[in-house]
Amino acid sequence: MLTSGTDKATLTQGDLIRVLGEPLRLRIVMLLAQAALCTNHLIKETGARQTALSNHLRVLREAGIVESEPHGRFTYYRLRPEVPEALAEFFAELARTAAESLAADRKRPCE
Repeated sequence: MLTSGTDKATLTQGDLIRVLGEPLRLRIVMLLAQAALCTNHLIKETGARQTALSNHLRVLREAGIVESEPHGRFTYYRLRPEVPEALAEFFAELARTAAESLAADRKRPCE
């Protein structure tokens, strides 16, 4: 699901960061990390209008960040845990590389 390439079937880390860079989407993801919620719960928790919330949920679904589950006349949304896990691994590797670079005092010469 997370790649560093540009495969159209997968999202890059940059794609996911852009999707999550929108404050309401990030808030939705943070709420869904705690429990599966329906649209009514998310409207109450975020104060967003239903149309705006539905659009953000569509973006999150299409990005593979959340899954939806019909339950009677309601739809529940759940965060896919592998997404934050993959992002955490990406940022952990980035932090390790930066720490190694700092420790080795690596600098590219200016030309």
